[in-house]
Amino acid sequence: MRILLLDVAHARSGDKGDTANVGIIALRPEWYPLLARELTRERVARHFAGLITGDVERFELPNLNALNFLLHGALGGGGTLSLKTDAQGKVVSTALLRMELEVPNAEARRLGLPGSAR
Repeated sequence: MRILLLDVAHARSGDKGDTANVGIIALRPEWYPLLARELTRERVARHFAGLITGDVERFELPNLNALNFLLHGALGGGGTLSLKTDAQGKVVSTALLRMELEVPNAEARRLGLPGSAR
């Protein structure tokens, strides 16, 4: 089944210079392993293809059921240098929460993911 990341996680984001920071936090602790498996740095980089010019770094925070991503080259130089309308990292979390995850039906039911009881 397909689910939106928004259905299983919430996010916080910010910025420092030309780097956006995005924290993804599982809504339930048992969903963290799914996020850790599915949200690779490569997949996040593909999700933001054409919007970021640098690398993606990923940091695992299992004690918080969270992942933290640094998106380098995401803000057109940063708030004071960029010609982008919104050169802040605040909206990057919303963009990442729109990512779709493909989860096998049996796993979705076992984890009690939203919409899996259908």
